[in-house]
Amino acid sequence: MDKQPKFKRRAEARPDEVLDAALEMFLEKGFAAAKVEDVARRAGVSKGLVYLYFPSKDALLEAIVRRAISPVADSALAQLAVVEGDPRVALRRVIGALMVQLSDPQRMAIPKLILREAWQFPKVAEMYRREVLDRAIPAVTALLQRGMDQGYLRQLDAELTVRSLVGPIAVHLMLAEVFDIAPGDGLALERFMDNHLAILFDGLSAHPMEHGQ
Repeated sequence: MDKQPKFKRRAEARPDEVLDAALEMFLEKGFAAAKVEDVARRAGVSKGLVYLYFPSKDALLEAIVRRAISPVADSALAQLAVVEGDPRVALRRVIGALMVQLSDPQRMAIPKLILREAWQFPKVAEMYRREVLDRAIPAVTALLQRGMDQGYLRQLDAELTVRSLVGPIAVHLMLAEVFDIAPGDGLALERFMDNHLAILFDGLSAHPMEHGQ
């Protein structure tokens, strides 16, 4: 039996409730139009309580992204750091895990928000870059370079290859969320992943003559 006082459990839950409300308001109204009082009203708390946890609207957005993305990024980066052998195995595993995460509407809401707001608000893009891209891109670049050095992958520009890896994923999401262009069955993330990796790996795979097999 949980002996923790009810009011304490409620207080501990409030930051997440505020973030849930903020995400809903940012998606409904846009980051610029949404006000902190809107967030407070949706969360059922006072405006002062919101500021107690989050000193600004920017802080709300940063906390939303960190809560949803950072655990996923931490897990993926930890896996990539210890990869031995063919890096395609790890890439398939990590991208598969990403597709699973994006199947969760709560997590999918974050890329939606970034795609919609980053063009107009550089702070949004900068925050996402700091929290996600600046950590993920070097790790994937290093993984690809090791695969090239060990003969699993063709000798290519590892930094540019990262763009070929993540670019189609970004475009797939952008077509659906910004332009409302999607496959007939929705995002079809699993089919998209299989199709994307089949094309990518056939293009990356080293030919036997290139590494003496």
